[in-house]
Amino acid sequence: MVVGLGNPGSRYAGTRHNVGFDVLDRVAAREGAGFARHRKWDAEVAKLPGGVLLVKPQTFMNLSGRAVGAALRFYKLEPREALVVYDDVSLPLGQLRFRMSGGAGGHNGIKSLLADLGTPEFPRLKVGIGGGPGDSMTGHVLGRFRDHEREEAENMLARAAEAVQLALSHGVEAAANQFNIRQTDEQNRREPDPEIREPDRPRHEGE
Repeated sequence: MVVGLGNPGSRYAGTRHNVGFDVLDRVAAREGAGFARHRKWDAEVAKLPGGVLLVKPQTFMNLSGRAVGAALRFYKLEPREALVVYDDVSLPLGQLRFRMSGGAGGHNGIKSLLADLGTPEFPRLKVGIGGGPGDSMTGHVLGRFRDHEREEAENMLARAAEAVQLALSHGVEAAANQFNIRQTDEQNRREPDPEIREPDRPRHEGE
């Protein structure tokens, strides 16, 4: 199973916080699959050849765990069998990073998954959206990419879809090893990956 995190509705389409949805849309298009609403889980689901499910929770971000947990329990899957794709402000725009486990790093969708699944042991693909200089965190993640960012964002989403397909064909750990090393070679540097990216504060709808 591959889970992409985001917020439902046209209001949030194309925002930085919805890159998880955008990546899964690209994977589905490459595989010739379409999404259908699964009301029991409150999610949109696409089935790929071979039976792999792409899941886009249709709860708001901070309730993502409810839909993901229901889907995992229905299919009797363990959390470690679900790759979660989501935005990360601690990574520069365009950078991707696999992690096999970890904390929430201030991401409310991951916080919800940790609470519902009861374990941090699930693999992730972090999609870098960068920090917004001068922006509030809420305004940044719920905003859309600026004109000068769009080409880099499109390239990033295409590479993220490729990374997901690599994980599906070779396994997440093998994809993590291959992709993280390849990307580091391309960039010729490593970026810090702080665990805490923002202080606790009141939540806004959709964060």
